Amino acid sequence: MPLTLDQLNAASVAQATQLLDGLYEHSPWIAQAALAQRPFKSLAQLKLALVDVVRTAGLDPQLALIRAHPELAGKAMVSNTLTAESTNEQSKAGLTQCTPEEFAKIQQLNADYNAKFKFPFILAVRGPRGVGLGKAEIMATFERRLGNPVDFEVAECVRNIHRIAEIRLDDKFGVTPEQGNLVWDWAERLATHSDPGFAERGELTVTYLTDAHRAAAQRLSHWMRTDCGFDEVEIDAVGNLVGLYHGTDRSAKRLLTGSHYDTVRNGGKYDGRLGILVPMACVQALSRQGRRLPYGIEVVGFSEEEGQRYKAVFLGSSALTGQFDAQWLDQKDADGIAMRDAMQHAGLCVDDIAKLKRDAAKYLGFVEVHIEQGPVLNELDIPLGVVSSINGSVRYLGAITGMASHAGTTPMARRRDAAAGVAELILYAEQRARSEPDLVATVGMLEVPSGSINVVPGRCNFSLDVRATTNAVRDACAADIRAKLAEICERRRLGFGLEETMRAAAAPSDPALQAQWARAVETLGLPSTPMPSGAGHDAMKLHEIMPQAMLFVRGQNSGISHNPLESTTSNDMQLSVDAFALLLDQLAAVH
Repeated sequence: MPLTLDQLNAASVAQATQLLDGLYEHSPWIAQAALAQRPFKSLAQLKLALVDVVRTAGLDPQLALIRAHPELAGKAMVSNTLTAESTNEQSKAGLTQCTPEEFAKIQQLNADYNAKFKFPFILAVRGPRGVGLGKAEIMATFERRLGNPVDFEVAECVRNIHRIAEIRLDDKFGVTPEQGNLVWDWAERLATHSDPGFAERGELTVTYLTDAHRAAAQRLSHWMRTDCGFDEVEIDAVGNLVGLYHGTDRSAKRLLTGSHYDTVRNGGKYDGRLGILVPMACVQALSRQGRRLPYGIEVVGFSEEEGQRYKAVFLGSSALTGQFDAQWLDQKDADGIAMRDAMQHAGLCVDDIAKLKRDAAKYLGFVEVHIEQGPVLNELDIPLGVVSSINGSVRYLGAITGMASHAGTTPMARRRDAAAGVAELILYAEQRARSEPDLVATVGMLEVPSGSINVVPGRCNFSLDVRATTNAVRDACAADIRAKLAEICERRRLGFGLEETMRAAAAPSDPALQAQWARAVETLGLPSTPMPSGAGHDAMKLHEIMPQAMLFVRGQNSGISHNPLESTTSNDMQLSVDAFALLLDQLAAVH
């Protein structure tokens, strides 16, 4: 019989420790210490208690925990001395059926890893979906992580140990994240559509109005109609997919939600798309229950947010805010195809774009679920975060000019080194951004045109990106960096130019909606961790006409995004669906 929380909460410490035996390899002290936080009201709260015990234990116990785990396809597997849990996991991943060549490669990886880190490689081989990773993926991960620094790899091993324990805990309690698995499967199937030139390499790229883009929209549309029970589904004049689930009163206000379904080149499966699929799962549940809320739910899959095919960004959400610039229609892509022609080829009616503007008075607000795209939740081992503000940003392209000269014959005191000037500016930008919380500054592009190993750089081109939770903090930092640029160039006898290329206002979350997200997360037994978003989102555009608030979902692999390694687990997806459903209920109670 599956274990229940009531049983666990009522048991003695010794009994409860025994009930949780096997979660962590040969380490019952973790469960024993976590039980001090009883009673647990949810499995998520129990998982977090176990995480907290390990986090606060310190480095030596963490290393001991890592070393308590067996190598993958190692000596313990060969000698049949693995625990039952490890045997099951390595079997699901196919590690018990390795070819001689595969076994030899894994053994060499184990040896290389142990030589560098002095502890075994730990990977949750049942994977983000819980069904088992393939051997090729396991070995690729092994090889990639061999390049990590030691402190980073300690943390990565511990995170994987917690994922292993999470799956084992689900097994003990007979729990399956059904809706999380559904969202996971939807994302996998959606990722089968990719632009030519990328699809052949197994890379995910979906840019505005390509065949893959239109196929993704059609697949989402099909799921909305046939699987989820939306009442109305359409693709609008800019290619947005719009699904409507009516409330009990069709004249009542609606809740607007969604995100984008386009991707960056060679991107991940969850950026944007998670924010469409999560509310779809909630609407499916409502439809199957035959339940209507006092308000309607409008889910929008925004057709474009990334600016990959054309220079314009936020095309989809700009249309809803009435800010679609008609001049964008004349932009051309790399193949010389104008946006207007691409839209007409896709069967979109350009003349109807102006009609897409939403009347904010008819909406409760806009909410968006999004993968974090950063390392914070991953490092904290917390599955959900409540966004406090979307950072305002400003971007520049600049150049410092000096004098190209011979690297061997030009004395150091007589050089006008443009690259050295930019290097000094980068260090100042880093120092300045570290002086305040939630402020970041990045020089992401550097170029010495026609540079040579034996020439003092006469020109250095660079970019500058400054972001902060408020416009005032952002602008003060940018002004200081510009002033420092002028001072550096005067002192070093250099010239410079700096052009602003983009400016986006900060978008603080609506206090009421943010509080409702927080209550939903806390109801799940999790802390309502407030955090800013450093990335741009469709919510930034909707913020200009209506209240907005976002929920972040933890990403794996250090929260990497815009990358094939972008990932999250079906358990975390389930929690985001649960939080969204609770938010819907809260809104129903007050409207």
